[in-house]
Amino acid sequence: MLVLGIDPGTAITGYGLVDHKSGKEKLITYGTITTPAGMKMHLRLCIINQEIDRLIAEYKPDAVAVEEIFYHKNAKTVITVAQSRGVVLMTAASAGVEVAEYTPLQVKQAVVGYGNAGKKQVQIMVQKILSMQQIPRPDDAADALAIAICHIHSYRLGALYK
Repeated sequence: MLVLGIDPGTAITGYGLVDHKSGKEKLITYGTITTPAGMKMHLRLCIINQEIDRLIAEYKPDAVAVEEIFYHKNAKTVITVAQSRGVVLMTAASAGVEVAEYTPLQVKQAVVGYGNAGKKQVQIMVQKILSMQQIPRPDDAADALAIAICHIHSYRLGALYK
């Protein structure tokens, strides 16, 4: 199973592709989609759409896993992230790819085993699970890999109960 994990944002959207075969997760690729700060929002969203569409066309994932919005204090940030999430969900749906959504708590529990784990703990576990030489950077890409791993674990657990 090949999963494209997405950590949505308008300035930086993280992505990570993880394959699961024979009981082991394997890193395929990861990185970020960046948009210029001064660019109009509709153009930024268009870039995100085009890049996610390109990743789906190139790698043909079985599923796209997207992080749900965590509302903290900044309503403006929530709105822009929600716009980016909407574009990611629409792009995956338009390509006919299964979509799954996970909260930050679910991702941390799946990867670290503890819902209040810090970013560094998540990054270290992603590094270990994917047998990476170094901790994945930047944070957005590391989060996207964690989201992909979360979906793989969730899917495998769900398969046990079918």
